[in-house]
Amino acid sequence: MSTRPASPLGRHASTTERTGSSLPFDDTRHLLAHRFLVDEAYLLDAQDYATWLDLLTDDIHYFMPVRVTTALGAGFDCAPGMAHFDEDKYSLSRRVARFATEHAWTEDPPSRLRHHLGNIRTFATPTDHELVVESAVLLFRSRGDVREPAVVSAGREDLLRSTSDGWRLARRTIMVDESVLRIQNLAVFL
Repeated sequence: MSTRPASPLGRHASTTERTGSSLPFDDTRHLLAHRFLVDEAYLLDAQDYATWLDLLTDDIHYFMPVRVTTALGAGFDCAPGMAHFDEDKYSLSRRVARFATEHAWTEDPPSRLRHHLGNIRTFATPTDHELVVESAVLLFRSRGDVREPAVVSAGREDLLRSTSDGWRLARRTIMVDESVLRIQNLAVFL
């Protein structure tokens, strides 16, 4: 997942890449990254988006390209220039602010969410204060009592940065496992 398709909002994001193989699971850096992701998942499940925004760096790039199914030798699996999410800190904060308005009908009543995390691997980077973290996420979302619940499966590659306020998310690339999403809308965060 280290190859990220071009993105207008992502041009100012960090380009830090992983070095070497994944860190051992008992490495302190891996344990810190793992805890960050679990704590973040609980915030997203509780829909505590104001606190979640505080975990993002000012140069965050939150990116989920549109996946396409192509022939084996095509050399790409994302639609060029298309994304479900292509956001920076400002656009994410506007989405969060909208939840508090009467216009957030996609989340009224609010969804019941559960982020399931797994396959977490942590990688060192050329700088001591940043880590690349891969994870798998399975989002279960239920809205009301009429529609079937939705499930979204994806792989994520995150860049975590150590700051004076603790670890912060500086970049997230989400690669969904389906070309056609079977979810009513994407008013939630992965």
